[in-house]
Amino acid sequence: MHRDHDHGHDDGHHHDHSSSGVAGHTTDQRASPAGLGHNHAHKTRGVAQWQTPHLEQQHSKPHEQVEADLDQVEAAFVEGFMAASDPTSFLRLANIPFEAAAPDGAKIVLLRVEIDAVADVGSVTPHLGGGSFRYDPLPQALVSRRRRLRFVYFDGAGPRHLTFADVREEPGEAPERRT
Repeated sequence: MHRDHDHGHDDGHHHDHSSSGVAGHTTDQRASPAGLGHNHAHKTRGVAQWQTPHLEQQHSKPHEQVEADLDQVEAAFVEGFMAASDPTSFLRLANIPFEAAAPDGAKIVLLRVEIDAVADVGSVTPHLGGGSFRYDPLPQALVSRRRRLRFVYFDGAGPRHLTFADVREEPGEAPERRT
């Protein structure tokens, strides 16, 4: 029985059993010097992020400077585009290209501007182990509403969906998005 004393092991592993009443112990020969806990240091884990909402709004190049208040500019674009009597002229005023070169060199042409109304009305929370989940409808105060804007270009083979930030980049720099 080890009470009120410290002792070390020949592998450099050290225990302190002061007043713990521990009758015995086990030693992991591969363990690093003791940390928190009785026998070995436990590695800390980072926070597990299981959901990242609205990823399509993140910019693909983290090191570059993103236009200030781009979300506000995009919201103003959506509002103006919906009210415009001449959508084609509005796109010209907003400097949205009708034809452009994609980063891969393909010629792309603008087919459609899509504006979706999105409302998040429920929440899911995974259970431990990830095999199932819990669903909760959101109360009115927590419902989020937003508009999603996409520009649909055609490259000769299929559509490419680009965001507002994508089409405002310099020609040839817009990231490829294919659906």
